[in-house]
Amino acid sequence: MQFTDAVTVAGKPRRTADGYLIAEAKCVRTGIQLYTGDEVGRPDLNVVRVYRGPDEVFAQDSLQSFSHAPVTVDHPSEQVTADNWRQLSVGEVSTAAKQDGEWVMLPLILKDAAAINAVEAGKRELSAGYLCELDWTPGVTADGQPFDAQQRSIKINHLALVDRARAGSQARIGDEAGKWGAAPIHDATPEKETPMNLKTVTVDGIPVEVTDQGATVIATLQQRLADAAKKATEADTAHAAALAAKDKEIATKDAEIDDLKAKVVDGAALDKLVADRAALVTVATKIAKDVKTDGLSDADIRKAVVTAKLGDAAVKDKSADYISARFDILAEDAGKETTDTFRETLRSGIQSNDSAMADEDKAYAASIADLNRKTEAA
Repeated sequence: MQFTDAVTVAGKPRRTADGYLIAEAKCVRTGIQLYTGDEVGRPDLNVVRVYRGPDEVFAQDSLQSFSHAPVTVDHPSEQVTADNWRQLSVGEVSTAAKQDGEWVMLPLILKDAAAINAVEAGKRELSAGYLCELDWTPGVTADGQPFDAQQRSIKINHLALVDRARAGSQARIGDEAGKWGAAPIHDATPEKETPMNLKTVTVDGIPVEVTDQGATVIATLQQRLADAAKKATEADTAHAAALAAKDKEIATKDAEIDDLKAKVVDGAALDKLVADRAALVTVATKIAKDVKTDGLSDADIRKAVVTAKLGDAAVKDKSADYISARFDILAEDAGKETTDTFRETLRSGIQSNDSAMADEDKAYAASIADLNRKTEAA
């Protein structure tokens, strides 16, 4: 059965020194294509899903059939053979076909001036005319797509230069397909020519093929995004550090406030402090009447009293608790002391007014004084 298929001249064709046109085209790909049932001998079906497997498309015999296949202008109504080649051919597949992904890649050379001019004027689509057998055994492809039939024993007959296909849901890539064979149904506009020399860049984890200019733009935008993300991270870090510093400052202030609150003395406590201070000063002056207490702390008052009473050795290298204990002992002893009037009288004698004193009193005072002198002399 005869079929046509859509292909596009790839890259930028170039002229040789002799004026021939060198180009490349992708032709016959793997996968499923749709055909009307009438064109493939199944009028009972509106659409037939035909599968071309890689084992058939890239079979050695199939690829070999592309070598030196003729190029025609539009599809002829008959096969191109040695009998009509001179009238129909305007060029040929120059060397062996090769696999390019899911496609067969063909190097072409056009030698007819009118055909070359037509290509340069925009007649850039090719439609492959080939023969194959249809195997009507239904099945499912490896990626889960059902099909009604498979193409087998694919053999190229010619490549036809055609105008751009008619648009619409029933567009047929191969113009004038009725002259040659069944053409696939396409639900969208014909595939556009793929630019050559593409670069693959990754955007959000998805590889995308773009031109050099597109790759540069994407790289610039990605760098700007990276820079913005870096600045945002730095700003967040600085903000967190500022918040931490402010939290520390507030905590310090709170601690200071708590400390000041703890030091605030209420009225009753203040009265007690005053009373305790007065009592300490009273006891201190009782123990050592000449000691100076103004401006001294309680501990310093105790130390000054012990020093005054017992000397520097009593407090040297001693702890505050030890000095406080010595002070308490001195205070206890001072509380036990009472005035011995008789002893004081004996010590100082009786003081009286001689002019007012009776003679007997004077005699008695003299006797006491004489007794005191004898006692002291003894």
